[in-house]
Amino acid sequence: MVDITHKTTTLRTAVAQAIVKVSKPETIKAIENDTVPKGNVFAMSKAAGLLGVKRTPDILPDCHPLPIEFTGVEYKIDGLEIAIIFTVKTIYKTGVEVEAMHGASVVALNMYDMLKPIDKGIEIHDIKLLNKKGGKSDFKDRFRKDLSAAVVVCSDSISAGHKEDKAGKAIIKKLEECDVKVNEYVIIPDEKDSIQNKAKNYQEQGFDMVIYTGGTGLSGRDVTPEALIPILDRRIPGIEEAIRNYGQERMPFAMLSRSVAGTIGDTLVLALPGSTNGARESMDAIFPAVLHSFRILKGARHD
Repeated sequence: MVDITHKTTTLRTAVAQAIVKVSKPETIKAIENDTVPKGNVFAMSKAAGLLGVKRTPDILPDCHPLPIEFTGVEYKIDGLEIAIIFTVKTIYKTGVEVEAMHGASVVALNMYDMLKPIDKGIEIHDIKLLNKKGGKSDFKDRFRKDLSAAVVVCSDSISAGHKEDKAGKAIIKKLEECDVKVNEYVIIPDEKDSIQNKAKNYQEQGFDMVIYTGGTGLSGRDVTPEALIPILDRRIPGIEEAIRNYGQERMPFAMLSRSVAGTIGDTLVLALPGSTNGARESMDAIFPAVLHSFRILKGARHD
């Protein structure tokens, strides 16, 4: 199956349809009057669809098992056609489009099975997805394509040339995937004055965001939060909470990180962990959704 461990949980909704076409008006009357020999067609087919949705990953090998938190079935009769409208909702990391189409298909097949004793000319067609919501495509900021960033690596050992930087490069990779231009990439030692000066200078130069990696742990040299918090105009606790929550679900020590998020003027400042995985996971936790902040900080603009 496709790896979805890096994805964040959101409300996912999918609506699918299937059309059952009977060959004579008497069949429609039998359904409406509940005189079909095998029982109530709509009720039994709905039950079959509910079971079908739950069994989707058992039948389709690449579908992830996921919690189905709502399933709705509606019927619309138009002449000899019965439209099945099937809705599925979940709060999870991946969508439910296949589950909705599978559910609609099972409802249609059950209707066929129940109606075939009284109608030999039944057809099933137009099984398709009508719409879906949720996931990064719905929450990606589509308005700003002119954002710039500076990436600052805070590390005594890397600045001295004893280690190679990987965390900063992971941050740059994610920014480029989100169409954010990285105009500065620097490595500095764990010194409060240097950390503060970089943030102030980049803000004065008009950078949209300054992202630090390193110095957010508990050692005596980890001073990035102490350097940044006094110069921030406002903290954004929700971003910090999202980073730690995402990390804690993946490893038990993420709670020890002191990630920081806030603004200086209209520049977003982030301080992320210094480990490569910590930096990468922190970026996955908040990007691209965090770009929505620039609708407020700088206003939405079409490019």
